[in-house]
Amino acid sequence: MANFSYKALDSNGKEVSGFFEADSAKQVRQYIRDQGLTPLDVRQAKDNLENTSSRPSRGRLKPTEVALFTRQLSTLISAGTPLEEALKTIAEHSERQSSKSLILSVRSGLLEGKSLSQSLGQYPAAFDELYQATVDAGEQSSHLEKVLDRLADYTEAHQETIQKIKVAMFYPAILLLMAIGIVSGLLTYVVPQVVQVFEGSEHQLPFLTVAILALSDFLKANGLWLLLCIIALVIIYKQALKVESLRYSHDLLLLKVPLIRKFIQAKNTVQFTRTLSILASSGVPVLQAMSIAASVISNRPMRAAVNKAAEKVREGASIYKSLEQSGYFPPMVLHLIASGENSGELDTMLERAANFQQKELNSMIAILVGVFEPVVILVMGVAVLLIVLAILLPIFELNQLIQ
Repeated sequence: MANFSYKALDSNGKEVSGFFEADSAKQVRQYIRDQGLTPLDVRQAKDNLENTSSRPSRGRLKPTEVALFTRQLSTLISAGTPLEEALKTIAEHSERQSSKSLILSVRSGLLEGKSLSQSLGQYPAAFDELYQATVDAGEQSSHLEKVLDRLADYTEAHQETIQKIKVAMFYPAILLLMAIGIVSGLLTYVVPQVVQVFEGSEHQLPFLTVAILALSDFLKANGLWLLLCIIALVIIYKQALKVESLRYSHDLLLLKVPLIRKFIQAKNTVQFTRTLSILASSGVPVLQAMSIAASVISNRPMRAAVNKAAEKVREGASIYKSLEQSGYFPPMVLHLIASGENSGELDTMLERAANFQQKELNSMIAILVGVFEPVVILVMGVAVLLIVLAILLPIFELNQLIQ
């Protein structure tokens, strides 16, 4: 039996699509008619795979879908389900049609005689080099279910970290936007309406009121242009980071800022040690594991340092000494790596190092969020206080003149 994709029209003339496993296209068409649909197009899923193989990057899964797919596949294989049947089951329970199509295409690769890692490799946008190398190591060692279980833990932990950062930054971001909106509204609408009462008087307005009025006039006249300039600068900034030399200089500059340096080092150290741990425990050679682990590091100088360390390891140096010379990795992490090399339990110590650094990262996120919120409130309070003073000072001075 083969997988077929189909397109059909329902009774309302709306186009629907799906997948069905059958012996022939004729059987699929009969199935479509039995569902009360009018068949438009029926083709084997492997054809879809061949048509998209020249553009493999189009096959994508959300990070949450990758984590769920890995856990489901691990669970089904551990339960003794054949790999092809496990993929079919996962595809049937996929909510998104594009996800179902991708998983069935991976299954088609297996039916054609390819290994799971080779089938996954056709979609690097969904399954990165780490994922492919880990699965390949599991297949070669005949312990695919155990490797997938570790990989599922890794993908879930990675997704959980991303979600924590997003959730932690959501409230401060909303608070900042509200502060900017409130202050901008006061400056552009409230202040001019109140202060214009005193513009006809011959009495000179206080300096603070004049300054606030000047800022208000500037925002009213150039606010839109200022917003467009900010958007343009953000776009230019993002485009500039696509140039490798500029990205390297940018990342190097961030590593020189004290607070930001510690956060970046912790985040990338977690990624590196956890990746290296899962690869080492899966039987991937150390040099290949270091090369793959380096690719998950987003900071360019730290990535270059790991690649340089891999070259030294190739020449016979220890991982601990090679990484220590870069100066980018925390002493505790280096100590755990050294212990792992000496005891022959490198993967275990790397996992401990990743867990230790993850706790440090979580603490830093909590501290940054905890400090950011009162700072925004304080700045907003000062801004509102200045605006209120700018409005009240002319009133106080007018009262004094009347007295």
